[in-house]
Amino acid sequence: MRSTVVNDRSAATDESRPGGKRYNPGVRVLLAVLLATLACGGTPPVPKNGVIEGNLSDDWIYKRNQSLRDIEVFVPNNPGTAFTASYVLGSAQKTGRIQNTDIVSAFVTRYEKDDGIVRETVRFARRLAAEKGYRVDETKIAGTRALSISGSDETWVMWPAKGHVVKVGGVGRSDVPESVVEDYADRYPSLLPGGALEGALPPGEDEKPVIEEKPAYDPNAPKPDIDKYDPKKVKIPEKKVP
Repeated sequence: MRSTVVNDRSAATDESRPGGKRYNPGVRVLLAVLLATLACGGTPPVPKNGVIEGNLSDDWIYKRNQSLRDIEVFVPNNPGTAFTASYVLGSAQKTGRIQNTDIVSAFVTRYEKDDGIVRETVRFARRLAAEKGYRVDETKIAGTRALSISGSDETWVMWPAKGHVVKVGGVGRSDVPESVVEDYADRYPSLLPGGALEGALPPGEDEKPVIEEKPAYDPNAPKPDIDKYDPKKVKIPEKKVP
């Protein structure tokens, strides 16, 4: 990338400027740095309330957002809060005739920590395919590796990100707008590994195994402790022959 350097030797002393005002060279340098930063681009900040509270690319108009108590992807020992937002295609809003294909929704779940998010997102998608009859595939949309989920007259793409799970799509849709996925992926880069739907689950914390409680010792009806059984120390009484 090419940057422009402004020669500003006389900025501090040049009185021939309009109005005869003195110019601070530090301000000019700061302005040049800001312009260079904007030219290079950058990652947009993570939205405070999870979802993007503003218009998106390709004429998608922001309508509303809300927080949800229930979350789809449960991560053991990692509580989460869900947020959702809806967007309407601007051209449809102008005509006053809005159909399902003119609406797209976004769900973002924010977790307290990063642990287990990738693993449980993949587990959730596999369960949708195995138990709910959804078609689940690994795909790339707008350069983002994600899981496509379709069935029951709805289509979504979902991906895990750092501290979050993102889902974009809607009911009555057969596809998901790439521009909406791109806007969210800019803020939540995907951490989905390739081949996630095949083989073992990605690394993560499993649920703690259930420990069975042993009954209290009863001297009148003692039971052998199988865990501490040692055949070398057990003497079987010999059977007496009459």
